Order: sequence, then C-alpha cells, then structure tokens
Amino acid sequence: MLTALANVIIDDTTLRDGEQSAGVAFNAEEKIAIARALAFSGVPELEIGIPAMGPEEREVMRAIAALQLPSRLIAWCRLSDSDLAAARDSGVHMVDLSVPVSDQQLKNKLGRDRNWALKEVTRLVSLATDQGFDVCLGCEDASRADLDFIVQIGAAAEDAGARRLRFADTLGVMEPFKVSKSIHYLYSRLDLELEMHAHDDFGLATANTLAAVVGGATHINTTVNGLGERAGNAPLEECVMALKHLHHIDTGVDTRRFPEISALVERASGRGIAWQKSVVGEGVFTHEAGIHVDGLLKDRKNYEGLNPDELGRSHHLVLGKHSGTHMVRTSYENMGIALQPWQVPLLLSRIRHFSTAYKRSPTRHELEAFYQQMQQDRLRAGAVS
Repeated sequence: MLTALANVIIDDTTLRDGEQSAGVAFNAEEKIAIARALAFSGVPELEIGIPAMGPEEREVMRAIAALQLPSRLIAWCRLSDSDLAAARDSGVHMVDLSVPVSDQQLKNKLGRDRNWALKEVTRLVSLATDQGFDVCLGCEDASRADLDFIVQIGAAAEDAGARRLRFADTLGVMEPFKVSKSIHYLYSRLDLELEMHAHDDFGLATANTLAAVVGGATHINTTVNGLGERAGNAPLEECVMALKHLHHIDTGVDTRRFPEISALVERASGRGIAWQKSVVGEGVFTHEAGIHVDGLLKDRKNYEGLNPDELGRSHHLVLGKHSGTHMVRTSYENMGIALQPWQVPLLLSRIRHFSTAYKRSPTRHELEAFYQQMQQDRLRAGAVS
C-alpha cells in the first residue's frame, strides 16, 4: 500500500505558469508583490519566470532575487543552450530544464527522437551544474510518455548532476490512480527528488497532486487560485489545506495569509475568483440550508469539515429559500428584534419569496422592512376587523 511522504515541498509557479494563462500579464510591481507575499507566507520555492522571454523579464527576475527572500528561486528554461545562457544573469538558484518526453511531442513538435533527448539532457544538465545551478529536469507531456523512457532520461539527468525530475501532466489528462502508480514507479527506480506538475483540464489537478504525494512525490507545483494555462494548475490553497487535513502533512505555509494572497493575484491577473471556489471563494463558509444552519448553531463540528479560523475567516449565515425557523429567529435577534412565535413563519415566507424572485439573500435593511411591513399589515387587519 502506498503512503504519503512525511514532508512535501511547495514549488509555486504562479509567476511562471500562472502568468501563462491567456490574457494574463503581471507588471514588475505585481510580480514583486506576489513573490513577497508567497515567500513571507512560507512557500519554500518560487518559479519566477522565463529568462528567454527577454531583458525585461530577466530584470524583474533579478529584482526579485535582490530582495533575498527566504525562498529558493527557479527559472523555467527549454532544454537549449540559449535558454540556459539567458538564465545565467537572472539571479535564480535553480533551473528547470524542460524537454518533451512523449514520442508525440518529440517527433511532431521538435522533429527529434529519444536518442537526441538523452544526449541533450546529459550535455545541458552537466553544463548547468558546472555553471552553479541546481537542476530540475522538466519532463513535458510525461503523462503520455513511456515510463521506462522517463526512467532512462531521469537516470541520465541524475548522472549528469540533476537533483530533481518534474513529472508534467501538461495536458491534464491523467487521473489519480494512474498518477500514484506512475510516480511510485519512478520513485522506486530513481534517486531523484520527484515533482508533480498537474493541470486541471478534467478538474483533477488537486486530486492528481495529492495522488502523486501518495506515490512518492517530494515536491509539488501549485499556483494561487489555480491560475494557469487553459483550465489552470493545482491551486496552492487547496493543496496545502488538503495535505494538512487529509494526509497530515504540514507544508509550513501560513494558511491565514491565503485570503490576502488570493485577492492580490485576483487583482493582478484580472481573473475573478468563483463564489464557490474551494478554500478562498466567498461562499465557502456561507450557509443557508436550515438543517445545516441549525446544526452549526448547535455545534460547529456538525457541519464543519474545514475550520475557517485557519484562514482568518468565519462562518457566514444567510437567509434564503432553504432557511429554517431557527435562522430566522437568530437573525432578527442579532438585529435586536425578539420575534413572537406567530411572526416567524410569516417572515420566513416573505424571505423565501424574496430569494426566489431576486436570486439573493435579503439585506439587513430589507429584513427590517419585512418586519415593519408585517407589523403594518397586522395593524390594518386589526383595524378592519
């Protein structure tokens, strides 16, 4: 039976793969602010850019390096002399040298074969280590590659001085059971750190990342809010919380800073966070259903799988179509209004009709108006009788 490792290192790639999301472009100040926020929240590794993009990208990377943040800084490079040369003045500690490992991409993207890839890995990993870089071999499209070839190319990288292999599910086409088996296959055959890089095309990036940890991954790639190519990457906030609560692995990241970091990346990227987005969405700790609210009011643990205190947040109880009488009484008590038993069902009926008509919960002002209208209706009825 596979079991998760006791320690997992977060290598966050918001500033690289996150920015590759179509239409997203961080300016220098935004990249520096995001790097600071991630580093000071305890994220140990940051992939901060692509040196080959040009002088402006490298200037920002150097500016981040000059901050001397408490995080290892990584540059993403293609497996090429020019990309490696560009990384030399970017200020990073480590390079991810990326090469396709599937026959599909080797042949139809690069016009190359496995022998070429093996030779180039040996040559360029050796060159990078000679230049003082720690090296991760990035195996692009690993999910569609022959695992034995990944072992072969990983061994070549290891012999040349690499310390890590990144298993990239570039197209997001894997599922957790296969991920766990694949990573364990590599874990049992290579003496390298193993890093999982998941994409969310089938909504499985977080699940696949956790499965990789169970299989033996020592490192995982994440992005804030799951920002990234196409459907995005494994969200930092989901992975950290899931590792903590489902696998009892503490990554050392300060989870109370997630709302602040999430909002920062939301603004910088221009990509809004879905109301129901796991961990950081506005609606995650919002409750309306009467049975749930009643249970929460009696004991939070009745309906609390994730404690909002860990994120510096709190439960938010709202009134709506599915509310019950307990929540109606409690809401009005919080407004300083003690309801009579006969008033509760009348107000609940108004609240349900309002929510159905306007597709939202009533505000405090509207709740007060419901109460006043009910009182006026009663007075008029008494006058008529």
